[in-house]
Amino acid sequence: MKKILLATAALTILGAASASAADLAARPYTKAPPMAPAVAYNWSGFYAGVMGGYGWSDRVRVDGFVLQSNDLKGGFGGGTIGYNWAIPGGNWLWGLEVDAAASDMKYGESGVIATIPYSFEDKIRSFGSVTGRLGVTSGPALFYVKGGYAWADNRISLAVGPIGYTESKVHSGWTVGGGVEYMFAPSWSLKGEYMYADYGNSNYLRAFAPTTGVDLGLTTHTVKGGINYHFNWGGPVIARY
Repeated sequence: MKKILLATAALTILGAASASAADLAARPYTKAPPMAPAVAYNWSGFYAGVMGGYGWSDRVRVDGFVLQSNDLKGGFGGGTIGYNWAIPGGNWLWGLEVDAAASDMKYGESGVIATIPYSFEDKIRSFGSVTGRLGVTSGPALFYVKGGYAWADNRISLAVGPIGYTESKVHSGWTVGGGVEYMFAPSWSLKGEYMYADYGNSNYLRAFAPTTGVDLGLTTHTVKGGINYHFNWGGPVIARY
């Protein structure tokens, strides 16, 4: 009886194995799909680009008095150069960036005083900065903060009747802000950025008030977009996904 049971079990196992082999032989052979290659985003090295945006001032300092006003405003456009260094052991980087822009940010008014026409304009003709940058990458995106030195070439123009007067000064101060940059193609990235700048005070109108003149201080908010090309001259790839 035991021999019969053992023989029956053996025949059952052999039959199942044969059926499985036949089934496998009947199926077409297919390779497993290849794994997608890792995508490398190299933020290290030198980069350069163009940018443009819009700026405004919400306050102006005149002889120590702060005037709340958003009348000084306008567009700008310029360029950027910089260099990034990877921080070993992660997706962090730090860098240096220089930018400069021609500007049409200005405030103007005109009117009549005692039948005498007058006009006044305050215009930021150009501005720029030299900043340090600290960022962290997430795939093709770079999130960063930056801050450092800022300058602005400011001009005031005053006309009273037939008499006109123009004076320009370069203001020096500081700036801070941040933004996000996205690498949409090898070596190419788009960015969006907000910056706050305080350009300090400069003394104007000494021709009319030789002893004291008038101290004028400037602060601005700017939002900009830009496109950068990354030359990737050396430095490790700091993000790979």
